[in-house]
Amino acid sequence: MNDCLFCKIAAGEIEADILYKDDQILVLKDIRPQAPVHLLVLPVEHHANLGEAAEKAPALLTALLTKCAALGLKFGGDRGYRVVANTGRDGGQTVEHLHFHLLAGRELLWPPG
Repeated sequence: MNDCLFCKIAAGEIEADILYKDDQILVLKDIRPQAPVHLLVLPVEHHANLGEAAEKAPALLTALLTKCAALGLKFGGDRGYRVVANTGRDGGQTVEHLHFHLLAGRELLWPPG
């Protein structure tokens, strides 16, 4: 998708603080962190949201969540972490490219708001 921010980052057209990249997954630091650790875990391939990816690429979702779990253990350890996928306007999605927020490093209260 030509105008997608995350597609441009994945293609190397826009700089970002990238922690990990392979042929399927990109992990970068959020530019507006909401916790000491706030990472975005997203597919390199464009999928607008969680529902689209579930329909078209379920194995990719497994890979993304496996990466989230590994990063959660690395950065959250025994204290814990949170993984969130905002979907749609009411769900708080601001970039129409599936991405998981991984938050750790502080107590994360519920409900989030």
